Amino acid sequence: MRRQVQTVPLITEVSFLSGGTPRMSESRFWGGDIPWISSGEMTESRISYTQRSVTEDGARHGARMVPANTVLVVVRGMSLAKEFRISISEREVTFNQDIKALQPSKKIDPWFLFYYLKSQKHAIRDSATDASHGTKKIETRVLEQWPFPLLDIPTQRSIASIISAYDDLIENNRRRIQLLEQAARLLYKEWFVHLRFPGHEHTQIIDGVPEGWEKKPLGAIAPLKYGKALKNDDRVPGPFPVYGSSGIVGTHTKAFVSGPTIIVGRKGNVGSVYWSPDDCHPIDTVYYVDSGLCSLFLYYALQLMTFISTDVAVPGLNRDFAHSRLLLVANHKILRLFEDTVSPLHQQMELLKRQNASLIKARDLLLPKLMTGEIMV
Repeated sequence: MRRQVQTVPLITEVSFLSGGTPRMSESRFWGGDIPWISSGEMTESRISYTQRSVTEDGARHGARMVPANTVLVVVRGMSLAKEFRISISEREVTFNQDIKALQPSKKIDPWFLFYYLKSQKHAIRDSATDASHGTKKIETRVLEQWPFPLLDIPTQRSIASIISAYDDLIENNRRRIQLLEQAARLLYKEWFVHLRFPGHEHTQIIDGVPEGWEKKPLGAIAPLKYGKALKNDDRVPGPFPVYGSSGIVGTHTKAFVSGPTIIVGRKGNVGSVYWSPDDCHPIDTVYYVDSGLCSLFLYYALQLMTFISTDVAVPGLNRDFAHSRLLLVANHKILRLFEDTVSPLHQQMELLKRQNASLIKARDLLLPKLMTGEIMV
């Protein structure tokens, strides 16, 4: 039997708080212990750490501090063209003016509020309007009047507990993926940067090059190819990931290149490097490396290569400059041993990523049914 749910405007039970940015010129405001969140960092459900932080002075002069378990939403920026970003703080944080903090009354469990907004993220995103300079915004009055299911606290907490169990598994898998990637990266540095590879004790090294190794320009090893434009309106959701310079930006029914391939940021996020084990579609803001030339050695080597922007107006990576960069290439035996050692780590990472995709799909199917009372708790 479906549960009868009373709805009220969000503003009746939730306070909306605006953020801000302390003056950048005041050094006493920055570099403290209090995280300062920008919209670009709102890509994870739970936020504890940020790239920038403020002092207590900074929090009092220009920013706003909110406690742990505060729901944060992005209300201004280009990300609203694609998604409505929602996070929840795991500690005291401050935030900028593109974000609103939502503080619920005692009738509302903050985690239930967080998950309810996630269940509404597509509809809320669709309510975004154009702002100045081509960005998007969500009017505060729209959020204030958004219908909210007023359930009793025990039911709210039961729903939040069910969904958070999925998120806990997803987060645990993400951390395992990060540790596996870190292990592979450290092994690359140990062998190919610090030159402590198997057998190094018996290998002569001249001018930083071990015997049997050589330095080669990237263009001679793996020429970079241009991605192919694929506008948002032309994408049909499908099984193949679409890569831009910030990583996966969507999916499509057709692939442009075979996997595995390495993607390198060309415009925007210059020099970003991604590994795609599967067929995919790199768009025109990136380069890619042909499947037959790809290796995990090359993937980790490119991550440490110094790529600089060669375009003043719009950040860009010149292909001729990239091709001229030198790589220290080991002999075949060492390269083969590195691939054999690192490949199992990547296989584990891919398995965890697929598990997460299944968990996310199951969670997102379950969430609206719990909220509407179609599934009782």
